[in-house]
Amino acid sequence: QVQLVESGGGSVQAGGSLRLSCTYSHYLHCAGWFRRAPGKEREGVAYIDLNGITNYEDSVKGRFTISKDNAKDTLYLQMNSLKPEDTAIYYCAAKSELCNGPNRLNFGGPGTQVTVSS
Repeated sequence: QVQLVESGGGSVQAGGSLRLSCTYSHYLHCAGWFRRAPGKEREGVAYIDLNGITNYEDSVKGRFTISKDNAKDTLYLQMNSLKPEDTAIYYCAAKSELCNGPNRLNFGGPGTQVTVSS
């Protein structure tokens, strides 16, 4: 079972930036960032696979960038032009198959809070 620990959340004003980090015990074929906003279901935000192919949820395209540093065993989410609706707890997750495979990603950490004020 991969171990995942998120960090880097905080409070910013609209238009600001934050970079989230997620350290993992060993990289798997697919990793991603999810978020759960107050009163809403958890949703996928961005994914990256073994080959560096990325996918983004429509509302964050052009503002968020997912990346990984295998040498540091760390996954990142660079978030720019933040909006109040980005306020949520952000989680990282991973799995041992490509992102388009049938299995769900596995979560491990408590998440990190991101709060964007208007």
